[in-house]
Amino acid sequence: MKIDMTVNGDARSADVEARTLLVHYLRDDLGLTGTNVGCDTSSCGACTIHIDGESVKSCTMLAAQARDTEVTTIEGMADASGELHPMQEAFRQCHGLQCGYCTPGMVMAATSLLKENPSPSEAEVREGLEGNLCRCTGYHNIVKAVMTAAGGA
Repeated sequence: MKIDMTVNGDARSADVEARTLLVHYLRDDLGLTGTNVGCDTSSCGACTIHIDGESVKSCTMLAAQARDTEVTTIEGMADASGELHPMQEAFRQCHGLQCGYCTPGMVMAATSLLKENPSPSEAEVREGLEGNLCRCTGYHNIVKAVMTAAGGA
């Protein structure tokens, strides 16, 4: 299938098998390995990206379903000069990571959360990120990072 989409601001066009998952297209065809494959069942959220500004688990979507959309991966969050996105900076400042495997998906989900609710309570952050798992149990600092990015820490 021929697909066209914008990925991190760049127009992309490719021929893919109809069954190709978006996460595999991003990682294997485009080399955007910041989008991690954690479970292949949509349980962990490590593959979370933005499609047209909305948080999506890319292991649950076929590449063909993303046709004519704007996709943002963790690699597209920093600006062109390399300055981190405010959420990435908050994760860095608050040490919102341990092994780092969940971090890209957490950052993407947290950014989407703040877009929907710019001033969440701690409970709302925890609930908003419940679809993303941290196997290192770094939730305290992850929540602290999101609250910091929201200006509430």
